[in-house]
Amino acid sequence: MARGVLDLIEYMDEGSQEIVHRIPERGSGSFRLGSQLIVRESQAAIFFRDGKALDTFGPGRHTLSTANVPLLGKIIGAAFDGRAPFKAEVYFVTLRELTDMKWGTPQPIVIPDPILGMARITGYGTYSIQITDPQLFVTKIVGTQKLYSTRDIEGFFRSIILTKITDLIGEMGKSVIQMAAFVEELSIGVRAKAAEEFAARGVSLNSLYVESITPTEETAKAIDARSAMGAIGDMDAYMKYQGAQAMRDAANNPSGNAGTGVGLGAGMGMGAAMAQMMGQAAQPTQASPAAQAAPDPMQKLKQLKQMLDAELITQEEYDAKKKDILASM
Repeated sequence: MARGVLDLIEYMDEGSQEIVHRIPERGSGSFRLGSQLIVRESQAAIFFRDGKALDTFGPGRHTLSTANVPLLGKIIGAAFDGRAPFKAEVYFVTLRELTDMKWGTPQPIVIPDPILGMARITGYGTYSIQITDPQLFVTKIVGTQKLYSTRDIEGFFRSIILTKITDLIGEMGKSVIQMAAFVEELSIGVRAKAAEEFAARGVSLNSLYVESITPTEETAKAIDARSAMGAIGDMDAYMKYQGAQAMRDAANNPSGNAGTGVGLGAGMGMGAAMAQMMGQAAQPTQASPAAQAAPDPMQKLKQLKQMLDAELITQEEYDAKKKDILASM
């Protein structure tokens, strides 16, 4: 017997979540006609050589011969006497349904948000799969993707799911603020979108559940700010909110010899300055009766620019409000 030849090929699957097991784990193994192949229930074994999936074996005990491995027989050719070894790999693929598989965002993903503009979220859930076409699975996953370990294959499946989730959230047009009410619809939609991708690789996506979609800390702060303002389109409400925020930040950030008093005083001064700006913006000019009936747009633009310079509003908020003012002129 030639050294290193595998005369008995089997894999004892002990009921783990392992999807695929490769023999040998690295490189190619030495096999020969006459070797015994044992495939257990809920398994399939596929010979793989030179980047191609060859013959597939179902449950049972098989003796390798040119009768049951015709593709290998053609590759081996007449140069071999039937007992000389040949190089190949064998992949044992589980045909059981694999349940409670996990997916999750390794890092926050950015999604468009109709209320916040953009939002960063994290999410996780579970899914279950079943290999329905083991040879297609090995061809697409091993041959095309060059994935050999269960860990890498699971990572590949998760990447498909995350891509579909990101696409569907964008299509739904819902804010992350509303997302908790749509996790069931999201679960159904993602499964429908991903099922074709899985099937193209010989895999059935039997179930998929979105268990959580959560905003990141910075997005949660933006949601809190939006709630505190009531309506960001209301300039008075926004100015009052920003004034309160400025006073709170100044009081919580004392500096100089006066300690807390200085910080609080600075905050009160800022609040007073904002109150003055708000009063001026609200007062009509005395230039004409028409001006008394409505605030001067130029004055409103001036006050708006002062707020921008004082960093009380962002450039985007300034541009949006400026556009509204100019449209009313």
